Amino acid sequence: MTLLSPLLTKHIQSQVTFALEEDIGLGDITAQLIPDNQQITATIISREPAILCGQAWVNEVFSQLGNNVTLTWHNKDGDLLTPNTPFITIQGHARTILTGERTALNFLQTLSYTATVTHQYSEIVSNTALTILDTRKTLPGMRQAQKYAVTIGGGKNHRIGLYDAFLIKENHIMAAGSIANAVSMAKQIAPGKTIEVETENLNEVAMAVAAGADIIMLDNFSYEDMSKAVSDFKGQVKFEASGNMDKDQLLKVAATGVDFVSIGALTKHVQAIDLSLRVSQETL
Repeated sequence: MTLLSPLLTKHIQSQVTFALEEDIGLGDITAQLIPDNQQITATIISREPAILCGQAWVNEVFSQLGNNVTLTWHNKDGDLLTPNTPFITIQGHARTILTGERTALNFLQTLSYTATVTHQYSEIVSNTALTILDTRKTLPGMRQAQKYAVTIGGGKNHRIGLYDAFLIKENHIMAAGSIANAVSMAKQIAPGKTIEVETENLNEVAMAVAAGADIIMLDNFSYEDMSKAVSDFKGQVKFEASGNMDKDQLLKVAATGVDFVSIGALTKHVQAIDLSLRVSQETL
């Protein structure tokens, strides 16, 4: 399994705790229909091709529920799942397995979708120099998890939040008085932090470069203007294309020479991967 950072590990623990609390509440009353000594074997399959993501969340679910089941993973995060082929076998206490089923599947289906769609975008540009980036348009409370899923799918993380890099947008520029003022203040506030400036035309691009920005966001630029910006300032600054980007645009964007493309759809347009837990054996 991919090595997790201490920060992500902490988030996984708290996310799973909250998810179990909202599902179980005062107790799983349906699970009480099952004899407490019942042991079962279950498997989880995907009904569609998908990139697996979420192992650590599943492990944490059953750890917090008492650690009285054995999880055997047949695939790891980042693997392409074959439909209807088990990718994990769960053996042990029946009540625990059935109580944790929905929470485990919720994490898996959400994170595997983000990883899967990121993989699809990344494959399109695999033979180019264009890098796929995510955005802050994530599900509430799932920022760290979805950012992890993007990396599993082959993308890269943009800034994680408001604290680790500057992204100076139109309203920031208006409040600061100019692009130059905004960039100058950013350098004083947090020296060494990456400074990115959102621009809407080539004139603003020139001003942002002159001000000393590290990255220029080209917001809803035409392909022609993207190419012009890159050719005018190649080697002086990095460029990021943004603005309702979809799969059909990627190769055209790559051809302009920009370095990055940010895609909100990776994390905000979430559909569940079709997963199913099946009990294959039970013993008393």
